[in-house]
Amino acid sequence: MIDMLDKLSGIIAKALTCLAGIFLVGMMALACANMVLRAVWVPVQGTFELMGYMGAVVAAFSLAFAQRQKSHIAVGILLKRFPMIIRRLADAFTSLVSCAFFVIAGIETWDWAAYLVQTNEVSETLQIIYHPFVFATSVGCLALAFVLLVDTLKTLTAEKVA
Repeated sequence: MIDMLDKLSGIIAKALTCLAGIFLVGMMALACANMVLRAVWVPVQGTFELMGYMGAVVAAFSLAFAQRQKSHIAVGILLKRFPMIIRRLADAFTSLVSCAFFVIAGIETWDWAAYLVQTNEVSETLQIIYHPFVFATSVGCLALAFVLLVDTLKTLTAEKVA
């Protein structure tokens, strides 16, 4: 069961990372187009706004993959001196608290996006709807929460703790 959840979390993380890469390429293309057009004609309208929205999606969609790769900062100097059971429980507790935080962040962000839909909120400069970017950020938080939940389960059932 845990292997299946781990495989699913890997698929989700890779899919979101691929989408983050596409958004990042879009950000680079927009930045380059803005620089070139600024030099020869007029800058692209709303570049700053779009870069902010796409940057939020890139960051959110990259979180789950970074967690699976253990790319985040972890302080383990103190815990290395404790017995394996203490390390395992501390790791599981940390993952579980982090999971709870990102579930709450994901739900609250989703609720905010739903509110933006209800109020027909549009961006300041381009006057475009921006709730899809907020929904995407929520999905990134919830994906990280899922990866952290799987990490917690793996930690509690593992024979060794790194």
